[in-house]
Amino acid sequence: MNNTNPSNPSLWTLVVKTSVAHTLTYFLMGILAFNLLDYANSYISGALACFMRPTDSPWVAAGPMLQPIRGLIFASVFYLLREPFFGKKNGWWVMGWTLVALGILSTFGPAPASVEGMIYTIVPTNIFSYVEVVPQAFLFSALLYYWVNHPEKKWLNWVLGILFGLVILMSILGVMAATGLLQVPAA
Repeated sequence: MNNTNPSNPSLWTLVVKTSVAHTLTYFLMGILAFNLLDYANSYISGALACFMRPTDSPWVAAGPMLQPIRGLIFASVFYLLREPFFGKKNGWWVMGWTLVALGILSTFGPAPASVEGMIYTIVPTNIFSYVEVVPQAFLFSALLYYWVNHPEKKWLNWVLGILFGLVILMSILGVMAATGLLQVPAA
């Protein structure tokens, strides 16, 4: 396999870059949504309280460090679709729309804000249901598209790698704080 052709990245390259790009955009959009959409209160009251963990759960803190698992799953599909996603001028848009269409709007299960969720659940859907996930899908797609198509930009490997390491470290510290293994001084 020719690893110098951006539209034909190796599976390993795609797994690493997809895992990093997804984790970073997931973390960024999650932090923004957490603060702007008041997730701490939304998750402990109303319809979301029935199936969402409270935001101080160790599992929620572990979420960012577990995202490389999803990166691996995404990469396994992106590898099969690497020509339309990475070999075309607007491949990032195609990838982003694919993620929104299949992963948000048309899930097979009744996820909130999906067509199935609107039909079969009592969870209210409004525009705020999409504020976090749709931009994250396109931001993730744009970042990954750029990174894969510009392998000569070694600085990008370093910057994204360092940011990824910091997110994983913050997630580990969050789990430690949520489980009491790390004492956080009161503000």
